Formats: sequence, structure tokens, C-alpha cells
Amino acid sequence: MARTIVIAWFVAGTLDILSAFVFAGMAGVAPAQVLQFVASGPFGDGMYESPAGAPLGLLTHFAIMLGMVVAYVGIAPTFATLRHPVVAGLLYGFLLWVIMYWIVRPLRWPEQWPPAAYAGDSLSEVAWNVGNALFSHCVLVGIPIAWIESRWRTDRSAKAN
Repeated sequence: MARTIVIAWFVAGTLDILSAFVFAGMAGVAPAQVLQFVASGPFGDGMYESPAGAPLGLLTHFAIMLGMVVAYVGIAPTFATLRHPVVAGLLYGFLLWVIMYWIVRPLRWPEQWPPAAYAGDSLSEVAWNVGNALFSHCVLVGIPIAWIESRWRTDRSAKAN
């Protein structure tokens, strides 16, 4: 199981951070700024000026991702709905998006509530922001985690028979 967790952690974590870099880059935001934003969550706004901001952001990102992977691997075997990796991944990714954008971020940045509805954003900008966040959480995080976990469960099942 540890190997499964490490593989899912690396794959989903890498896809997610690359997605963040691409979408932020399209808005003119550098990768280091993305990582500083991530670090500012637990470590405060000083991360935007600190040389440790980007490295701590990367560590924070992968720590959060590890929690997401371990949670899924822990609960997946108990839910029949989670047997199909695409359905399970989409559902889990959506759950992660809800937790991140409707609970975690508003607790840290209450001025950004509701999610993606910032002053001056057009409906198309809000749709774009929500769409890329859902894409990242569902397709690049949820599905890979579910698929890797399902391969592990299938392999384990085959060895037991």
C-alpha cells in the first residue's frame, strides 16, 4: 500500500502543481508566486517576501496532496461507488474542490468569499476560474488517485485468489 500511496502522491501532486503553474501563467503569474501563495496559507502573508516562500509552498502543496491521497486510499475500499476509478475520481475531485474552495480558503481568506466571485470579475472570468479549478481537482487529482488505488486493489485481489 505504501508504494501505491507514494505513486499516487507523486503523480497527482505533480499534475496539480503543473496545472496551477499553467493556469496562473496564462494570467501572468509566475510559478514562484503560485508557490508563495500556497505557503501563505499556513505560514502567513510574509511568504510573499520571503526567500523560503516558494520552497515552503512546494512542500505545503505536497503535504496537502499526501493527506488527500491517504484519505482516499483509506476510504475507497469501504464504498462500492468508489470501485470505478473515473466515477470515483470525479466524485473525489469534486469533494476536494468543495473542501478547498468552500471551507479551507474562506477560513484563511474570508475576503475571497464566495469562491471565484471577486469584485470586478465577469461571469466568464468566474466560469473560467471555477472550471480550471474543477478540472485540476477532478481530472488531474481525483482520477489519477482513484485509478492508481484501483490498480493496487485489483492487483491485491488477484494475488489473494
